[in-house]
Parts: sequence; C-alpha cells; structure tokens
Amino acid sequence: MNTPEYNFTDISPYDDSQFHEKMEKLIKEPGFLHAIRYTMPEEDLPKLLSELEKIDNKHDFQTKIMYPFLEMLAKTTTSGISLGGIKYYNPSINYVFLTNHRDIVLDASFLNLAFLRRGMPTSEVAIGNNLLVFEWINDLVRLNKSFIVKRNTGLREGLEAAKKLSAYIRYAILDKHESIWIAQREGRAKDSSDHTQESLLKMLSLSGEGTFNEKLEGLNIMPVSISYEYDPNDYLKAREFLLRRRDPQFKKSQRDDLFSMETGLLQFKGKVHFQMTPRINTKLDQIGDFRDTNTAAKYVGALIDNAIHRSYEIFPINYIAYDMLHESKRFARKYNEEQRQEVEDYFNRQLNKVELDDVTEEERNYMMEMMLVMYSNPLKNKLKTLLGGIV
Repeated sequence: MNTPEYNFTDISPYDDSQFHEKMEKLIKEPGFLHAIRYTMPEEDLPKLLSELEKIDNKHDFQTKIMYPFLEMLAKTTTSGISLGGIKYYNPSINYVFLTNHRDIVLDASFLNLAFLRRGMPTSEVAIGNNLLVFEWINDLVRLNKSFIVKRNTGLREGLEAAKKLSAYIRYAILDKHESIWIAQREGRAKDSSDHTQESLLKMLSLSGEGTFNEKLEGLNIMPVSISYEYDPNDYLKAREFLLRRRDPQFKKSQRDDLFSMETGLLQFKGKVHFQMTPRINTKLDQIGDFRDTNTAAKYVGALIDNAIHRSYEIFPINYIAYDMLHESKRFARKYNEEQRQEVEDYFNRQLNKVELDDVTEEERNYMMEMMLVMYSNPLKNKLKTLLGGIV
C-alpha cells in the first residue's frame, strides 16, 4: 500500500478502530434519537440502541442495521428496487459509480441496498458538507462509509480541497480497494435534465499520473442511471422554481434542505431502477487525448451523459407528462386514459401541498408546467440519445 500524500482523517469514513467510540456518542445524541423515532415505533427503540452498542465495525453496521432498515424503507416507500446491467460488473475491479442525482439521501443508499441483496460489496459514498448541518449527522454518515466533499470554500481553499478529495478517491480505489459512489453534479438537477459537471471530471483528474484520460481510466468510472417513478420532492422543486421566478436571488434555507431530505426519505417513490453500464475506459481510448483539459472534460462528460440518458427506465408518468406538456398524443399507446387521469390527479395533489401565500392561477399553471418538464426530461434526453438528437 502506498503512503498517501494527504492526511484524510477529516474527510474519510471513520476507521473501525474509532467505530465503537463514535457510536457510543451518537446513540446519546438527542437529534439522532429524534430522527430514529421518526422512522420506527417507540417500543422498538431500546432494542435498536442495544444492538448499536454491540457493533464495532462499518461492515456489521451496514449488514445488521442499515440493510434491514433500507429493506423496510424500500417496502414502505417504493414499489420495488431493481438493478440492471449486472453483467458489466467485475468483482475483481473497484469502480467509481458515477450517477445522475435524484434523491439527496437515497440514491447511494438504495444502490448499496441493491448490492447488499446480491452479496456485493457496498461503495463508499460522497456527501457534501453542506448537508451535515449537525455534528451527529457527520458522525452517522462517516460510520456508514461516507466521505466528505467540502463545499462553499474560498478559491484557494477550494482548490486544495479538490486536490485532497481527488487523492482520497484514488487512494480508496487503488489502495483501500473500495468502490466509490459520487453524483455527476453538485446538487440535483431540479428539472431532471441530468448532465455531468465538467468540474467534477477535472477534480477526479487532479490526482494520479499521465494524461487526463489516463488518470480517469485508473478510476474505472462506471456510469449508472437512476430512475424514480415518482419524485416526492417534485412539488418542492416546483415551489422553488416559482420562488426563484419571483425573486432571482432566492436561496433555500437549511430548514428547506432538511425538509427535502425528510420528504425524499419517507414519501412514496414508486418503482426505482438502477442501470449499470460499461465502464468508460474503452471509449476513453477511442476518443484519444486532448491537450486542452476543458475540451477533454467536455467530451468525457458527453460520454457519461450518453450512457446515463440511454439507460433511463421510462414509466407511464414520463410519457403522460410529455404529452400533457406538448398537448399531444405522441405517446398515447404507452398508457391508457385511466392512467392519464391518475397522473393528472397526482400532479394536482402534489401542487396542493405547496404552501405559499397569494399564488395566482397563472403561477399555479407555471408550477404545473415545471412539474411536467421534470417528468418529461428523462424521456426527452433518452430520445435524443437514441435518435441522434432528434426529438
């Protein structure tokens, strides 16, 4: 094992030697206990806390605690979680699983659940420090194999943080022999039109040796496409679109982020599908190297976007939203009138949840339009990929 260039203790998952000490502290935290009570009956709490006290490593925590918890969550908030493209997975390789971003918490959690069901190793998970609003959340995620992405730093501090993050990811892949999950962009695409941030690819290339492409090849990037039938946060996103329309300077509060996390975690998501695709190494060889890093990042980002877009699972709600948005019947064969009415009723129920004063009819129509855009964009992007840009 190589000696790492950086000290990663402030961003890496907790080492198993720290596990018991950190867990003992966590189970006494009022905020943690409040969150647990939100997801399970009060009478089950003492048994859970007793089990947590006995666990002294991340593997047992994931298999004995998180696995059944995620299965419970999948049973109560989804119509099933499926994983495709398993033929592209080689157990002798560690990957960077690079995905589109739909849910703040569950994208990586449900992917790891799909892995646990098959006896596959889970991945370490990148999580932004902007979400670690309490110290106990920081402890919980690092006990659960998460590492920290430092955001909202100054320019110089940001560059150093990016170099350290890049070095950690490479260290995790090559020396710790762990796979990594990271989203293709900072934050979710509010309109569900998913595109890889070139800055993410540049960050990954800050460590290692060789050309831009050679550095990325060493990370075994595997694009994984995530599809949710329903987005529990759709009405919150529509509300945010309206607030930004009213005031371009609008910024979400910490409370807004916490409520989004809670809503995504506990509300119904319908079917959830993960589609693994071939790692991009072969295609990196095919496109060749570019002297200009900006051009290289653009091409590699397009490769990843292509893989994710063509692999979306398209549900009836996506076809219906497209036809409603365009006032067409282009995809009428993909659904029946009963399904269309159910979807229209769903959209209206979601919009009724928006808590804002003095919403005009025109503003409600705008929020409806944005919800239709959210649900039709995965279909549009898939069609562009499959039909060579023709939609």
